[in-house]
Amino acid sequence: MRFELPVGAPTGIGSLPFRDPIRAARFVQRHLPELPAIPTLPKRSPAESMVPQAVVGIQGITVGQYGSLAVDLTKVDPAAPVVTPIEHGAFAGLRAFLEVADPSTKSIKWQIVGPLTLGLTLVRAGVPTGPAFEVAIRAIRSHVSAIHQRVDAVLPGVPQLVFIDEPMFTDVQDESFPVPASIAIDYVSMALATVQQFGVSGVHCCGRGDWGSIIASGPEVLSLPVTADLAEHAGLLGRFLEDGGCIAWGAVHTDRPIPSSSQRPWRELMDLWDSLAAGGCDRDLLRHQSMLTPACGLFAHAESVAERVFRILREMSDRLRGIGGSAPLTIGA
Repeated sequence: MRFELPVGAPTGIGSLPFRDPIRAARFVQRHLPELPAIPTLPKRSPAESMVPQAVVGIQGITVGQYGSLAVDLTKVDPAAPVVTPIEHGAFAGLRAFLEVADPSTKSIKWQIVGPLTLGLTLVRAGVPTGPAFEVAIRAIRSHVSAIHQRVDAVLPGVPQLVFIDEPMFTDVQDESFPVPASIAIDYVSMALATVQQFGVSGVHCCGRGDWGSIIASGPEVLSLPVTADLAEHAGLLGRFLEDGGCIAWGAVHTDRPIPSSSQRPWRELMDLWDSLAAGGCDRDLLRHQSMLTPACGLFAHAESVAERVFRILREMSDRLRGIGGSAPLTIGA
């Protein structure tokens, strides 16, 4: 699937700080009209945090009041089907978004934790490595299909951009990683392939990602934070753009004080693009195949801070369109 967006279109990544799902849904539709992001709301309930949301429907795994996992190894079965109950509290943000969705919506973004991050979490909770990753990939594929079907039932035919959220996709090449790198890449590829059956696939990693491995898994969009060390990967990112990929730049960092204006985030993005261009990236591709997001989730901040973050992203988006011309951004195959 392919669809078009304005160059530099802003969207959300990660969670939002709202407790009221309807308020959150209206917030994203107001601030992100080109590509509204279905909200997740862990401040409302720990069940909407990344991993607790993903384990819903897995036999033998339950989520405690504060988001902790309890595992009954006698019931964990990699071959058992995973049921995705969209009416569960873990999907309140999704249901609210669809309840107030604008029928004229032209595209939607949402995300779900990836099989590496879920699998590693299950291993740490006591599930043996093989079954942990088999259960994880089965659960993610089930959830992706179920969410897609619910969205399509309310907004039929509206293009969906889906990010597989992999904060642990950082050291898959390290010998200590519990599965070989080639297998880890295949697991993520399976999740992306499920998305590509109906929409556009992306991978989000808010740390120092193993970008070569991430790209090898086959996403159509990369979501990464704006950091100076990305200049080391100019050749890799340049080839990704030349092959038609899009980059969602995490331009406003959420793990530090949020600026009051777009001046600093804009300068950091332009400085990075200068470094990438010096390393061989095509500057026009950097500009024309870009989206803008927060670097990571906002659940730890106040609602007023979330308002400021998306105002900054809007200002940056407008500036990018001013220098990038009127040609649209096309994402997807």
